[in-house]
Order: sequence, then structure tokens, then C-alpha cells
Amino acid sequence: VQLQASGGGLVQAGDSLRLSCAASVERTFNNYAMGWFRQAPGKEREFVAAIDWRGTSTYYADSVKGRCTISRDNAKNTVWLQMNGLKPDDTAVYYCAADTYGVAPTSQSSDYDYWGPGTQVTVSS
Repeated sequence: VQLQASGGGLVQAGDSLRLSCAASVERTFNNYAMGWFRQAPGKEREFVAAIDWRGTSTYYADSVKGRCTISRDNAKNTVWLQMNGLKPDDTAVYYCAADTYGVAPTSQSSDYDYWGPGTQVTVSS
């Protein structure tokens, strides 16, 4: 599985961004639950959001709940993270990850088998 995140950039506080993660898979994309994580400079990687293989169940970190929406289109092998009301604390490299045969969305990074290279999000105050 190869994952490629895109859509990051430099924005101002209060702006929105939509991150995309395109997957190249040998199995069908709906065999994977998907997640987004982020890592800010000097900090550990942290969970942001996850979605089950069907796209019907989602899970968010408290820090982004109400501001972010994760979605997916299995026909397009793509998962998105819509981020609204961005804050400087959201500045980080954002990674998408795939959980093989994941039944439910999970916040545990150890559950994910594949990771993309990340996309930088910088929010200025």
C-alpha cells in the first residue's frame, strides 16, 4: 500500500484546509480503515481522526472535534480531512495511515500498517 497525502500549506488562523490522501492498494481500498495523525516540531505524533472501511463510523481527537471532518470515497481510493477554524496549534506535519482489515476507526498508531510521507500544515496567528 502506498499513501500520498496532499493539500497542506500556509494559512492564517481561522482558515480552512482540505487534506487528501490517495491510496494505491493491491487489495480493495475498502479493506482498510484509515486515519490521520499529526506531528508538531518537538512533539510526539498524535491522533487526529479516523474512519472505518465503509465510511460510516468516525472518531476524532478532542482537540479537533467539531472543527474537522474525515471522509472517504472507496471508488476513488481517497480519504479526506476537512479542517476548519484552524489554529496555530494545528501546525504540524499531517500523515495518513491505513489499518488493514480494520473494523472500527482507531486512534492507536500501532494499529496502522501503512503510512504516507506527510504534508505540512502551518497556521499563522
